[in-house]
Amino acid sequence: MKPGVLSCVIVMVMCLAVQGTFAQSKANKPKAVLNHTAIYVKDVKASATFYHTIVGLDTIPEPFHDGKHAWFRIAPGVAMHIIQGAAERKEYYKNQHTCFSVSSVDAFAAILKKNNIPWEDRDGAKLAITTRVDGVKQLWLQDPDGYWIEINDAKE
Repeated sequence: MKPGVLSCVIVMVMCLAVQGTFAQSKANKPKAVLNHTAIYVKDVKASATFYHTIVGLDTIPEPFHDGKHAWFRIAPGVAMHIIQGAAERKEYYKNQHTCFSVSSVDAFAAILKKNNIPWEDRDGAKLAITTRVDGVKQLWLQDPDGYWIEINDAKE
């Protein structure tokens, strides 16, 4: 085989190998991964202050710069978008909630107490903390628009 033809064959084999590897890695990728979640609120400033100051989330840049959006990092590669426009606060079911884990539920409860923010346990007892059967402590509170939030000390 001539050197030029051999080089072409080697390059073609390498391209097919790379293409096969790319196709294989693409096939192994999950169909969908969580990018962000969004909540629709009456007052974006009040909600942004709550999630930053009370929950402790870090803000991330949002592209709109219109005063109607606030974005927060809620996990590596995952964001929460807060969008202003709701006409009024609504009632939500506790089972439809967002959960954040903290190192100490008791320390978090102290922040709530200091800021006069009510919370409850799983069953609705005011200012109480639930300890699940697996030992994880949890409490429940609502944000300014009534969205339920669980705070727990789960390690995973």
